[in-house]
Amino acid sequence: MPSLTELSALLYPPQPEAGLERPYSFRRLYGPAPQALQAQKTRYRELLERFAGVFPDSPEIASEIAFYSAPGRTEVGGNHTDHNNGRVLAAAVDLDIVAAAAQNDEGVIRVHSEGYTPTEIRLDDLSIQPAETATSAALIRGICARLVELGWQVGGFDAVLSSRVPKGSGLSSSAAYEVLIATILNHLYNQGGIDPALLARIGQYAENVYFGKPCGLMDQTTSALGGLVTIDFKDPGNALVRKVDVDFSASGAALVIVEPWGDHANLTDDYAAITREMRAVAQAFGGKVLRDCTLEQVLDNIPYLRSQVSDRAILRAVHFFRDDQRVVDEVAALEAGDFKRFLELVNESGRSSWMLLQNCYSERRIEQQGIAVALTVSEDILKGRGAWRVHGGGFAGTIQAFVPDDLLADYIAKMEQVCGHGACHQVMIRPVGACRVDLG
Repeated sequence: MPSLTELSALLYPPQPEAGLERPYSFRRLYGPAPQALQAQKTRYRELLERFAGVFPDSPEIASEIAFYSAPGRTEVGGNHTDHNNGRVLAAAVDLDIVAAAAQNDEGVIRVHSEGYTPTEIRLDDLSIQPAETATSAALIRGICARLVELGWQVGGFDAVLSSRVPKGSGLSSSAAYEVLIATILNHLYNQGGIDPALLARIGQYAENVYFGKPCGLMDQTTSALGGLVTIDFKDPGNALVRKVDVDFSASGAALVIVEPWGDHANLTDDYAAITREMRAVAQAFGGKVLRDCTLEQVLDNIPYLRSQVSDRAILRAVHFFRDDQRVVDEVAALEAGDFKRFLELVNESGRSSWMLLQNCYSERRIEQQGIAVALTVSEDILKGRGAWRVHGGGFAGTIQAFVPDDLLADYIAKMEQVCGHGACHQVMIRPVGACRVDLG
């Protein structure tokens, strides 16, 4: 097999003029640190070697093999706001899924993901297969079916995948996988002409209809577009998406995701109860979702609401309205360069999730409160200098912290004493979304 240098020369045009940087270069995807760049070069080389071993009969011409990357994402603002048509703030991160892929003319898609059973589907039948529910095959078939339905082209390819998005970390490995598959098909069969926002909706369709999970659109949109993204779901079918142009490297703080190692099993009812209770409050006022109502309605009618819904539902509704507005305020603070105010808002969100939303632990597992412990220790270490919050679904998931650079080593050491070795994931906000990678 060719070296990375030889592959790059075949795949991509000459270097741009001095001072310019390719939009999908290693530096844009993984940052400027030499050690990180070298680690990625090694990773890509190993992926190329795996491709040769898994698909020995695939095209041997290097120009027919390309690399693709789709990032994980981190939720920055808006905890459990999207499912009631609220607003969110999210960011793509430098932890990604990478594929080495080559087109085939067999009408078959074969995907070998590191550590998982290989997946293969034929393209002559794109109908829903009940036996594939909740599998990667369902996602691939659903993506292809939706592309065809919308008038785009699909075809066979062989791919090997390497993921650095920790499963169960709240960084949305599933959305990155969906967007990655859609991106490969976009470049191999549609000249890269499909808009990233549409690729996100196609991924969501596959997860909703074929995989069988009623997810929202935040994760796929952020992975497809990259950077920092704010999304308004007031009209879910036509969500308003806007990129927020902010250079986080100038903030003097690192973004860290912490896994307190809770038990993730059997939490579906806990997640579903948040949506159900918030919507019950809306229905008490004749609406369908909380975005149809106002905070003033809730606060002015608490005696009436207590006769209709639980007290917890009322508190969760108050969280929704305040966190929804916080997203707007966070975007304004970031665009004004007021990082101090942004961190204050992040801490407010963290406390609101803890006190009002109440998604720090499951009421059925009161002895397991890893998220609450991680938040408590974070607050003690940071002492008002950074920020901490519940990240994503909660209950047994992860927390997010913005840590001043001079406290970073101490923060990670102490958090891993409490939560276990490898519990902390320092991430960089990645400015670009899913793409074909420029090895130059």
